[in-house]
Amino acid sequence: MKIKDIELANISRYRGELMGAAMLFVILFHVSLPREDAFFGLRRMGNIGVDIFLFLSGMGLWFSWTKKPSLRLFYLRRLLRIYPAWFIIACLYYIPDYLCPNLVGHSGQSTSIIDLIGDITINWDFWLHDELTFWYIPAIIFLYLVSPFYMNLIIKHPIYRWLPVMMIMWCILVQYVTPIHNILGHLEIFWSRIPIFFIGINIAAAVKRKETMDGASIWMIWLMFIMALAASIFLEQEKHGQFPLFLERMLYIPLTITTILLLNRVFRRTPKSINKAFKFIGALSLEAYLIHAHFVLDYVEKNNWSYWPTFIVTTAITLIFAWLLHTLLEQIITPIEKRIK
Repeated sequence: MKIKDIELANISRYRGELMGAAMLFVILFHVSLPREDAFFGLRRMGNIGVDIFLFLSGMGLWFSWTKKPSLRLFYLRRLLRIYPAWFIIACLYYIPDYLCPNLVGHSGQSTSIIDLIGDITINWDFWLHDELTFWYIPAIIFLYLVSPFYMNLIIKHPIYRWLPVMMIMWCILVQYVTPIHNILGHLEIFWSRIPIFFIGINIAAAVKRKETMDGASIWMIWLMFIMALAASIFLEQEKHGQFPLFLERMLYIPLTITTILLLNRVFRRTPKSINKAFKFIGALSLEAYLIHAHFVLDYVEKNNWSYWPTFIVTTAITLIFAWLLHTLLEQIITPIEKRIK
């Protein structure tokens, strides 16, 4: 029996559900688990939630840019989507962290008023010292800044779609070429995530054209998924801390793409109520990312519960606060977006 072709348009159709799954992966990754636990390596795979976010974000930017290629509107919409939520959470985290670190239990990341302002506005300690508290925000803002120029480039000169290969090469140079490593090596978590973002941009045109893949390719997708997942789990379970992380994150590239394609086949078959639940989480993914680790999980873990109760309670509380923040911001931002349109 002929296997039905794989519709790339499903990546867009189930984008909300995929974002929701990615957010749950990230929470699973952040819940602590002893290294000796048999689930440790698989739990570490929740890290690909970030790569799924980046891939889908890159794809979404292509749709937005090709619909209306205005640099001013592009930046303004991205700013409204990211910055208000970030600014509120940054203030709630960094100001108490600076004024009374012992009281809130943080490590005192901001060392001066200037440093505090830099952390709240652009999280500059990530760029300066690899401060990872909210590293995804400065990283995605930078990618938003450069993406219009990349999209214009590949529209005019499609050969430059191969640039992600050079980005992978750059990761190797940063790790092993000593002068480069000494200057930029502390940003490994950023460099190793750049390729998947631009691959997301690259594939967006095919998604928009509703191209398909031969149904027989599902066996190749499964093989690639199993190879990347098994290798990553082994590295984490058996050799955690013994290898440069960027090596595993290169495995995350095929793992991310195949996970998305396989999840699409799942979401095609799940009840609408399940899809709505994942889509609901996906709509709150930014707020949930900002809130879950340091405003919820840090406190839930003090109860010393086992892994799954900690995950369930953290997710439930996070979604409540994420929804409240999202609703508040929607009331402020939606009128501004309507005026922009």
